[in-house]
Amino acid sequence: MQLLKSVMTPMPDMPHAEPDSTAVRVALWRALHVESDAPPHVLDDTFGLQLAAPPGDWRERPDMDLQGTRGYRASIVGRARFIEDLVAQELTRGVAQYVILGAGLDTFVQRRADLLANLRVFEVDRPGPQAWKRQRLDALGFGVPDALRLVSVDFEAGESWWSRLADEGFDARRPAVIASTGVSMYLTREANLATLRQIAQLAPGSTLAMTFLLPLDLIDPAERAQHEMVYARARAAGTPFVSFFAPDEMLALAREAGFRAVQHVGTDDLTQRYFHARADALKPSTGESFLIAST
Repeated sequence: MQLLKSVMTPMPDMPHAEPDSTAVRVALWRALHVESDAPPHVLDDTFGLQLAAPPGDWRERPDMDLQGTRGYRASIVGRARFIEDLVAQELTRGVAQYVILGAGLDTFVQRRADLLANLRVFEVDRPGPQAWKRQRLDALGFGVPDALRLVSVDFEAGESWWSRLADEGFDARRPAVIASTGVSMYLTREANLATLRQIAQLAPGSTLAMTFLLPLDLIDPAERAQHEMVYARARAAGTPFVSFFAPDEMLALAREAGFRAVQHVGTDDLTQRYFHARADALKPSTGESFLIAST
């Protein structure tokens, strides 16, 4: 099973290897939203900033430019809020397992203690970053609560994330919410299909929320040049984006994988839900969409 393997660039098995730069960037954008964007905030998250503990001049980084990153920053907080609302909704239906693939510096557990009494959260990531995160949680006084399982998967040694989930107490006979954001673009169509097929085998009532990138011709023309630059930087860094899907193509792929019901949630949906009538006109970039698929 190749899910995440091509995304999580191998790192030396250092006891406290740091998270990758993408995870840190996401955490800082979420904090920047709270610090610099007008209320109401779509997501109130400065815990990731505490975990990352960047140098004091982090706001001066080129990728923290307030105007240049508005759309991406809004996309990050919008998609996180959408998933959290989905988890809360499914919890009312009795779905008590939540799996975060490629968890990075996710802070759901630290921010949503109100949901943890009846919910178990599984954060899947590589051993180095997981050990680093455990150390940071302890150092900050958060610790690792009983509701959280930090699932370390050594992809280079051939470990299966599916098997490691079971080792950590995940019950495949019970429904779950699976979140996969910022992953599908690094995988081939065949790898995405294999991933979808495996998740489609989860217990009835399970839900997958997965982001995917749109082809350039489906992106707002005013944003295309900026997206092309992002894609070029990804190629230069050795982590090129290899998969882009039109919404109908992604829905068809999920049906082929065996999901019972599939839905596309696009930028317009997130904008209407979380960014409607904002005085600062903050809204997500048009380059990313959600697949919501149910078993």
